[in-house]
Amino acid sequence: MKNIIGRKVGMTSVFTADGRYVPVTVIEAGPCLVLQHKTVETDGYAAVALAFADPRKNGLTKPQAGRFKKAGIAEKKYVREFRRAIDGAPEVGGTVSVEVFAEGDRVDVVGISKGHGFAGGIKRHNFHGGGQTHGSMIHRQPASNGDTNAGRVVRGSRRPGHFGVDRTTHQNLEIVRADPERNVLLVRGPVPGAKNGLVLVSAAVRPPKVPAPAPAAKASPAAKGAK
Repeated sequence: MKNIIGRKVGMTSVFTADGRYVPVTVIEAGPCLVLQHKTVETDGYAAVALAFADPRKNGLTKPQAGRFKKAGIAEKKYVREFRRAIDGAPEVGGTVSVEVFAEGDRVDVVGISKGHGFAGGIKRHNFHGGGQTHGSMIHRQPASNGDTNAGRVVRGSRRPGHFGVDRTTHQNLEIVRADPERNVLLVRGPVPGAKNGLVLVSAAVRPPKVPAPAPAAKASPAAKGAK
């Protein structure tokens, strides 16, 4: 099972075995407890629920606490379900740690993106903007809003508005190092979210394809005759 819940700690840089100096994001991942196994027969789908991080005192509701009591495990703050790459998952009460990952693995990381408040079109949608010379009168304005006879804003049009705080997934990030002693993953790539934000790390859905080996070159007729 290659799924784990973690917390984004920050960034640093490390040397790899081949001498490269690479920037990495530090993720405090696990250990997570297996809270529940869901099956197609009982729940309509197959999934494994993992629990992570100790809660504050009286930080859970009675239904949440009852779920842990039924499973017979210690209470945790976060519970998340995983539906992919769950083969070989431990039984209820078992532990999932960073040992399931190895250097060079490709993973997808899910998190809540940073909030930027109310933003204009240039910041939110990368609009080009108007001319910057005198007399332009349109520098950072969103320009035309579409059909003037519609009497409404067309659904889906890109306008100024709330920017960020969205569930975001970055795919095919590289595991540079997995440290089971400190429960830390070093990941190369853009991990979404702010510091101390919750992240979900899973095996990559679309890992990069390994190029096929080149076919052996055929010997020329001249070379065959020489033999």
